[in-house]
Amino acid sequence: MSLIVQKFGGSSVANAERLYNAASRVIETYRQGNSVVVVVSAQGDTTDELIEKAREINPNPSKREMDMLLSTGEQISIALLAMAIEKEGYPVISLTGYQAGITSDSNYGNAKIKNIDTERVFRELDRKNIVVVAGFQAWNKFEDITTLGRGGSDTTAVALAAALKADLCEIYTDVDGVYTADPRIVKNASKLPDISYDEMLELASLGAIVLHNRSVEMAKKYNVNLVVRSSFTRDPGTIVKEVGSVEKMLVRGVTRDSNIARVAVIGLEDKPGVAFKLFSLLAKENINVDLIIQSIGRDDTKDISFTIAKSNLDKTLEILNKNLDFVGAKEVKYSDKYSKVSVVGAGIMNNAGVAAKMFEALYEVGINIHMITTSEIKISVLVDIQDAEMAVNAVHEKFKLDQVRG
Repeated sequence: MSLIVQKFGGSSVANAERLYNAASRVIETYRQGNSVVVVVSAQGDTTDELIEKAREINPNPSKREMDMLLSTGEQISIALLAMAIEKEGYPVISLTGYQAGITSDSNYGNAKIKNIDTERVFRELDRKNIVVVAGFQAWNKFEDITTLGRGGSDTTAVALAAALKADLCEIYTDVDGVYTADPRIVKNASKLPDISYDEMLELASLGAIVLHNRSVEMAKKYNVNLVVRSSFTRDPGTIVKEVGSVEKMLVRGVTRDSNIARVAVIGLEDKPGVAFKLFSLLAKENINVDLIIQSIGRDDTKDISFTIAKSNLDKTLEILNKNLDFVGAKEVKYSDKYSKVSVVGAGIMNNAGVAAKMFEALYEVGINIHMITTSEIKISVLVDIQDAEMAVNAVHEKFKLDQVRG
């Protein structure tokens, strides 16, 4: 007998038909003799609808009260899924994050899981219950409800799988695995049979929306057996695992991220410590910086350009404009009309010429590159936002990723 954690996303439980479908998948796994823990997201667009309700009442509510509100979406889902399983005559119990023993820090809206007390979950499993747990939520030392931020239900599922020492964690979604590119953009994108934790982490961080990067980090840390599969088909999905057993492919995927902005700090003094001053201001506010370019200006000055998440643009501009004298800059310029296009693959580090091949693909379709960054398993470039889809298709074709077979 195995212990299996299954996670169903919002689209997989969006209505009664899909709830019954999810229930049948859970029951099928249970009938095979497995212990089953199910993590569920809020139905469909429930979270967005709750945010809109909050705005109708208070355009600037406290994060604590927002967590109290948003956590109700998952509680609706777990109760309904439990009812669907119950209707079919199987033993089931739904648990909130609190009841499942999931504790977090007190960073409301984007909390991190600190610990999971598994006693209650194991007790219910010993009673032969299917255990349905609310994703996305936990509780803190003040006994307040917290939410785990974007992709929080993925994180809940992987964290539970790690704490319970589950044999498998299945992430059910509306796609049937991890693809070499977004199939909505690249029509001949191929499904990957498997992918390494590191590659999946880079893809998730660079715009792929199949798994959230925090859940992948946790899966890698605790060596959780992870598979991404469709809740609507019987396809085997994509296995996420250690790199040693993954087929050696030069490039595994191409991503696009348009949720970025470019900021340029102009006229900085060309002396030691200036970059530290600049980026320490942003670090204090937990603003992550990605691509960075330093260029020589005039009269012993330099300019530094970097990219950030578009959601952090207003805050970044406020910080920098308040501290122009402190960092010794003349002005700050910005634009949110760019996209980041990236290739990811564990094979990149051992193969010369990958960057040149990517740049050739963009040159052949007349796309200009504004910034470049590289790591052991990724190459990212900044392009004009209107060129992003063409760039993804060109790079995908250049590396012949349509020939991968899942």
